[in-house]
Amino acid sequence: MTDPATSARHVRDGDPVPGLPLHDLAGFTHRWVDADGVRLHAVEGGQPAGPAVVLLAGFPQTWWAWRKVMPGLAARFRVIAIDLPGQGHSERPERGYDTHTVAAHVHAAVRALGVPAYWLAAHDIGAWVAFSLALRFERHLRGVALLDAGIPGITLPDAIPTDPDRAWKTWHFAFHLVPDLPETLLAGRERDYVGWFLRMKALSPGTFDDAEIDHYAAAIAADGGLRASLAYYRDAAESARRNHEALERQHLTVPVLGISSSHGSIPDMAASLRPWADHVTGVVVPGAGHFIPDEQPEAVAATVAGFVLDRD
Repeated sequence: MTDPATSARHVRDGDPVPGLPLHDLAGFTHRWVDADGVRLHAVEGGQPAGPAVVLLAGFPQTWWAWRKVMPGLAARFRVIAIDLPGQGHSERPERGYDTHTVAAHVHAAVRALGVPAYWLAAHDIGAWVAFSLALRFERHLRGVALLDAGIPGITLPDAIPTDPDRAWKTWHFAFHLVPDLPETLLAGRERDYVGWFLRMKALSPGTFDDAEIDHYAAAIAADGGLRASLAYYRDAAESARRNHEALERQHLTVPVLGISSSHGSIPDMAASLRPWADHVTGVVVPGAGHFIPDEQPEAVAATVAGFVLDRD
């Protein structure tokens, strides 16, 4: 019998960002699948017959953000980390970066890999997409874990603070919305920009080494990556509108886990999600800033595993 994941690899074989170095992770395999017309990159490993856990990363990262978490999940689960459209080694479409459109592509990729039902764990912009995906495809989900994310219309504050002690965490939302100016200022300076986020928003400035900053900066600099990264923010108002339109018809009934950190952006993810979902629990990971999977990978792996096993 043919492995569905192997078959999916050949739907649209090849890397749409061939000039970007491809990083391997022991025990995991790279796949490219046709996800409703957008070629997405997935990295898969673990137990083929185990519960499927799908991982989504955010700005300014790629699937590589989960590299320290994935081995800890692989002993019991089928683990699939997916680059969002415009991210990493996935295709960079010209438009369609509101989170409901992106969610449809992600769900199509998971289905193309032969996964009928799955768990989601997602960080930052990945959590934006995961929330919208849960609204649209809830019957295919077993549960959703959302890590430190200001989700448009949900956990994202209506106004950006001007207090310097808080403004540095969210100032870029407004900057990314300005037409053309970010591209003008950032082109050729992607490494400086990415490095600021990774070093400032982690609790320890040494969390990310030079090679990791180089990797993420190269992904954003390559083949429309900067344009795509900004497009998620520029389409955030549409994402919020579509989230609220869906929530007028339903609340989330799938189990939701809000994962905060001791020094993150959203102090209590669970509290901010409870108005929108029926079954919300929360944890706070100590000793971490915004980039929880990089800063405390063992704690994240254990928390996600516990969430799945308690309900599987």
